[in-house]
Amino acid sequence: MEDHSRDAAGLTYVYPVVSRRSGGVSVGINLNPNNACNWACAYCQVEGLVRGAAPAIDLEQLSTELACFLDLASTDAWMEVHAPDGARKITDIAISGNGEPTTCDQFAEVLERVIEVRGERGLEVPTVLITNGSRVHTDGVQAGLRAMARAQGQVWFKLDRVTAAGRLEVNRIQGGADRAADQLALAASCCPTRVQTCMFTVDGQPPDEDELEAYLEFLRGQVRAGTSLEGVTLYGLARPSMQPGAERLGRVDAAWLETFAERVRVATGLPVAAHP
Repeated sequence: MEDHSRDAAGLTYVYPVVSRRSGGVSVGINLNPNNACNWACAYCQVEGLVRGAAPAIDLEQLSTELACFLDLASTDAWMEVHAPDGARKITDIAISGNGEPTTCDQFAEVLERVIEVRGERGLEVPTVLITNGSRVHTDGVQAGLRAMARAQGQVWFKLDRVTAAGRLEVNRIQGGADRAADQLALAASCCPTRVQTCMFTVDGQPPDEDELEAYLEFLRGQVRAGTSLEGVTLYGLARPSMQPGAERLGRVDAAWLETFAERVRVATGLPVAAHP
């Protein structure tokens, strides 16, 4: 199974993904069924993406969907049909979906529901938040992150590029990564946090050396400042972008990605995983 579509389970909020990065079935929670995000990343696979925020969430429906799906996905019969050998286990519950999940005004309440349902089933897997970090400064998001930290939680903080030009090209946002540095440090103070970075080619070329060196210096700066990071995940394109200009994007070579991963290790001393 390599189905990353958000309606793969036929539910509104809950969907399964066989994840390269987790090595099993990641149970996703989609808080953006309206396909709205405050960023518009060039590599985003969401068709019909619009700028905006998450809608109001039906918390009872979310809890019911998650409970029923976890019960189903915990059976051998479901795993044998939907997951390959070696990946027939639930590895995490991931707050992600069709946009930035922390734009949800009920973010903290959602985390409480997820942790409650997970606990009722004795499911000892991490709760992961995949985020661009833009809303970490808000009280509701911080409350959710602290709840995650008490339940094997981890933040995967998107940091694709750090120069103003790179962030405009890749994430379609204005400005460099100075604010991202503050948000990353704040996330890490609330919950164990790792950086995740999407690397890809544009017109056949990987990111240029100036962009790569700026990225390394950003991470070195975080380490010097004492930000407690769990590590870095570098990954390539797993599926086609649905955004304008998608035809210009391509996968980076596995050797290139591993070479850069080693540069990050040497520059920062952090653990680095590479998934081309």
